[in-house]
Amino acid sequence: MSAPRVYQVALPALCVTAVLALTGCDADSLPPKGGSGGGRTVSGFGASPLANPDGTKPGLAPLTSEADRAAGRKVIERVTTKRRGTKNGYARDKFGYAWKDSIDGIPLARNGCDTRNDLLARDGKKVKLRSGSDCVVVSMDLKDPYTGSTIQWSKERPARIQIDHVMPLSYDWQMGASRWGEAKRQQIANDPLNLIPVDGPANNAKRDYGPASWLPPYEPVRCSYAVRFAQVALKYELPVTAADKTAMLEQCGG
Repeated sequence: MSAPRVYQVALPALCVTAVLALTGCDADSLPPKGGSGGGRTVSGFGASPLANPDGTKPGLAPLTSEADRAAGRKVIERVTTKRRGTKNGYARDKFGYAWKDSIDGIPLARNGCDTRNDLLARDGKKVKLRSGSDCVVVSMDLKDPYTGSTIQWSKERPARIQIDHVMPLSYDWQMGASRWGEAKRQQIANDPLNLIPVDGPANNAKRDYGPASWLPPYEPVRCSYAVRFAQVALKYELPVTAADKTAMLEQCGG
């Protein structure tokens, strides 16, 4: 039985959803009419996924031009499809302990800083580190691509920002990662290409849904999100469901 569609809709011109109420909003957080870019420039979100194939650049910027959205569709079209497999046997620890630094074969690894702090430092603005540390982030601002809001974060409220696995680990397991060795599972769990700091409540709402059942509430970033989902799938040679691929193409005008 397929998962129910639970798209979250970003309402134009007002920060009135429960998620945005938690995080606040600013002028750039208001989505353009139609959710497709609408000719309006959106800024502050970091790099386009098309210009960030290894995930080392910060953020996830909306794709607003028709040329970029067409390029995004070409990336998504390369992804193969199949039905979801069983979730039997899945556990988070099958992908290694969280935010392990000593993973070979991925960017930012073995730099003396755990994955979570690497990602906070990558995407955060006004980043402050713990006294005496060149690694541990204690406060920062985040332009959240999932809600369009700006979050002022500190370690006193750690759950307000969570690190999202764009392609959820449970989804990976069901689409083929259950047959991988431990080393490859640890890679996808800690690969910056698959990781984005985002609003905590939005991430909780996502669960392990694919794009046919959950998309970021902030509509202008949905094409970029679909492209990033595809980039991870292609790098790790994982399929997506047919429904998810259709939804991904739709976000980029396909």
